[in-house]
Amino acid sequence: MVTLQSKWRFLFMLLGIQLVVMALLSREGYHKRVSYFIRIFRKGEAAGPLLRNRTGAAFSGGDVYANLSHLSKGHGHGDEMPYCPKTSPLIGGPIHVSFPSGLTLAEVQRKNPLVVRGGRYRPPDCEARHKTAIVIPHRHREHHLKFLLYYLHPFLQRQQLSYGIYVIHQAGNYTFNRAKLMNAGFREAMREEDWDCLFFHDVDLIPEDDRNLYVCDANPKHAAIAMDKFGYKLPYKMYFGGVSALSPLHYLKMNGFPNNYWGWGGEDDDIGVRVSLAGMFISRPSLKVGRYKMIKHKLDKGNDVNPKRFNMLAKTRQTWKMDGMNTVEYEVVSRDYLPLYTNITVNIGTESGLRPPAQTLKAAEKAAAKSSAKLQEKPAVN
Repeated sequence: MVTLQSKWRFLFMLLGIQLVVMALLSREGYHKRVSYFIRIFRKGEAAGPLLRNRTGAAFSGGDVYANLSHLSKGHGHGDEMPYCPKTSPLIGGPIHVSFPSGLTLAEVQRKNPLVVRGGRYRPPDCEARHKTAIVIPHRHREHHLKFLLYYLHPFLQRQQLSYGIYVIHQAGNYTFNRAKLMNAGFREAMREEDWDCLFFHDVDLIPEDDRNLYVCDANPKHAAIAMDKFGYKLPYKMYFGGVSALSPLHYLKMNGFPNNYWGWGGEDDDIGVRVSLAGMFISRPSLKVGRYKMIKHKLDKGNDVNPKRFNMLAKTRQTWKMDGMNTVEYEVVSRDYLPLYTNITVNIGTESGLRPPAQTLKAAEKAAAKSSAKLQEKPAVN
């Protein structure tokens, strides 16, 4: 009896569904309703890739050079040049990023014919609304720099910015100091041009969406909110690493960056704390837009983990006004205006200062003299 009742229920339910479908189809015409259902199913099929894009598992984009081929080569800037649109028509959204072997700087230069000496560019057909300097702290990372330049130049051109790229190279082999290099980069870039905005950019991070605008906000901006190495998520709230943007006013207000973080780690968090202590907030793009792909590499020689970073961070509240832009010391060793960027090599000294203390020099001289005396004492070999 129970089985018979179950069968009748199933039949009535099936009949009811058929009647509902027939009513829908006959309401506005058979073909219209069939088309409606087909669209629903197609949306369902398209939802799969969209979902994968949100999670970062299968994110793909277009060619970063796709929208630039029609730009004229002549710079016709004059009094009558109109301002560029507030939203650039060249922006295309997601960018496909890969790292093919065999890429050369000559190839990057060939693909960017409007970039002039020193890595400068301005839109050929309108007056840029924003002037942005890119500051890249650097040492022995030429392979990474090549890929960054390949993507960054067209990325910025699609945003119709007037821009310049500065590579700040640390001279010598002493422990790397990223934040101090950025202080030197700020000062040297501002000496050349009155930039509206400065982006401090790690050499191994490639932007994946040109809607991530390289212009400054009302507050300091952390642009690299979603890196692939963190699963395209912000690792923690105060994180300010990778790629960040400051106006000159922001930079002066927070006294620039710390000069005493030698080695890897800590300076990003110190900078994030400075933003807060200076009465500002961190602004960020959305996770969907602020995406970056990191060029995989091992920890650099001369950039070992800084064992003092946590103790130093604990004192940032006391030290930020005494250590920064107002105390940075460095020497410009050379300034080269290359086809794709301006290379500024700087001597930033050591933890002991820009020049070794007198006692250190004397000790070195004594050691050299002792070594020389030992060599002279060795008997000659017949």
